[in-house]
Amino acid sequence: MSHRVLDLEELSAYLHLPRCDVQRLVKRDEIPYERIGEQLRFRKVEIDAWASQRLLGLSGDGLHDFHRASSAKMHNLSDRHALIPELMKPSYIDAEFTAKTRSSAIRGMVALADQTGLLIHASDLQQQVEEREQMCSTAMAGGFALMHAKIHDPYMFEDTFIVLGRSIQPVPFGAPDGNNTKLFFMICTQDDQIHLHLLARLSMMCYHTPMLMELIECGADEEMYELMVSSEEAVIKDKLK
Repeated sequence: MSHRVLDLEELSAYLHLPRCDVQRLVKRDEIPYERIGEQLRFRKVEIDAWASQRLLGLSGDGLHDFHRASSAKMHNLSDRHALIPELMKPSYIDAEFTAKTRSSAIRGMVALADQTGLLIHASDLQQQVEEREQMCSTAMAGGFALMHAKIHDPYMFEDTFIVLGRSIQPVPFGAPDGNNTKLFFMICTQDDQIHLHLLARLSMMCYHTPMLMELIECGADEEMYELMVSSEEAVIKDKLK
């Protein structure tokens, strides 16, 4: 699936963008594309990397609009659009994450993912995460990172899930504001479109609720899990207004 080539109409639907917006991105050379004769073609593996990086840069209306559109398309993922109760458990959270460096944070989060029993190829995931971080850090202003593989192949996981590590000491992870990272989310998905939806959902929770500060200050794994559930509920209520 990752080697698929999309035409203009397919890409417009995939990214939840009007055709004219995609054409504008092409005109400005702001999206990877190829011309075959008079036709535009887009390699899905390149689009997924571009879309993940672009989505990480959104925080205001652009993020809200993408999240609303992706929620409408992916509504069958769970009742009332809630994802955290399906994709996380308290045991998927490490409230005393011991990473001190970028490389140890990657290794530690892959190890945490492996503890879920849903990761099939840990070494492949680590390589894919390292390659993704080399493209551009997934650390965000505010002290959190949304880590994920460069390519989302079904063979790596038995199912889609999310893990979270709260480091004992802040880690230099390449955030755009120059500050260190304290909270590490890792999104493990079998499908690129679900990945983008989860990336938007977690970004909404981080930017539009008090979740980040509360996660840093709250107690152990169970409390952190309940906080994520309630934060997602707040985002859902806001989206449905």
